[in-house]
Amino acid sequence: MGRTSIIVAAVTVAMTAACTADQEAPTPPPPAATTTTPSVEPGYAVGQRELDLSRGDRKLRTVLLYPAAGTEGDPIRAGAAPAPGRFPVVLYSHGLHGTPERYVPAAATWAAAGFVVALPAYPYTSAEAEEYRREDLRNQPEDAAFVIRKVRDLGRENGEQLQGRIDGDHVAAVGHSAGGYTTNGLFTEDHDPRLKAGIVLAGWMAPGAFHGAPASMLFIHGDSDPVVPVADSRAAYDQVPWPKAYVLLPRNHHAAYMLPGNRGFPEMESLVTDFLRWTLKGDPAARDRFAGMVRNFPGDPGTMGV
Repeated sequence: MGRTSIIVAAVTVAMTAACTADQEAPTPPPPAATTTTPSVEPGYAVGQRELDLSRGDRKLRTVLLYPAAGTEGDPIRAGAAPAPGRFPVVLYSHGLHGTPERYVPAAATWAAAGFVVALPAYPYTSAEAEEYRREDLRNQPEDAAFVIRKVRDLGRENGEQLQGRIDGDHVAAVGHSAGGYTTNGLFTEDHDPRLKAGIVLAGWMAPGAFHGAPASMLFIHGDSDPVVPVADSRAAYDQVPWPKAYVLLPRNHHAAYMLPGNRGFPEMESLVTDFLRWTLKGDPAARDRFAGMVRNFPGDPGTMGV
C-alpha cells in the first residue's frame, strides 16, 4: 500500500495477554507526540466479492478483498477487475460476536498493499450466528484452513476472475481476540508449510499450537485491554519456538485500534502491513521499516532475526 507516511506513536515492545470477547473499549486519552517514517512501495485499488462457502453443514460466508485495477485510495468496488500480478493470501478471523464487515476497513489496507484477504464469518461465534456457541471456537481453526484452501483454489480455476492472480504458496493468518485463538490453532503439528506467518491481535493460546513447519509470528496487544488478561497472551507468545515479536500498544484497549481513526490504528496497520510484506513477499524495505519500529521503543523485539 502506498502510504506516504507511517504514524508511529510510543509503541512498547514487550510480552502480553489473551482475550474473551470482541467488544468496544472506552474512549482512550489523546494521543502522544508522533514521528513519521516514509513508506515508498506503491499500492492498489481494492475490489470486493463474497464467497458462499460451506464445510459440511458449517456455513462460512466469506468476504474477499483483493488488489484491483484502478488507483490507490479509490473507494472499494464490488466485483472490480483484479490488478495484474500474483498476490499472497491473508486469512482474517474475527472475534466473538464479530463480523467480516466490521474489519473490512483494516483488511482493505492489506489488500491495497498487495494481498488477497479473506474474512470468513464463523457459524457459531459471529454476530450473524443463529445460535451462539462459544465452545465452537475449537472447530474454527479447521474452518480457517478450509477457507484458505478454497481461496487458493480460485487462482487455479478456469474462467475464475482471480485465475492466475493468487500466490497460494505464501499465506498468512491474522486474528483478533477469539480470532487470535483461531489463528494460533492453525499452527499445529500438521499445518500446511505454505502458511508462512501469523499475526495475533489480543489472542490467546490454542491447544497444540506452535508445532510443525516454522512460521514467523507477530503478537500485538493493547496495554490497557479490559477484556484480555495480559498474562494469557504472554503465555502464548512464550510458547512460540520460531521467529517472533511482541508489540504492546500504549494506552490502548481491546478493539479500538482495529478501527481507522482510533488511537493505535496507524501503528497496528503499519506493523501488520510491513510484517506481511516482509514475511510473504521478502520485501527488504518492509523488513527494515518493521525492524526500525520495533527497535525504536523500549522492550523486547523477540527473535525476528532483524
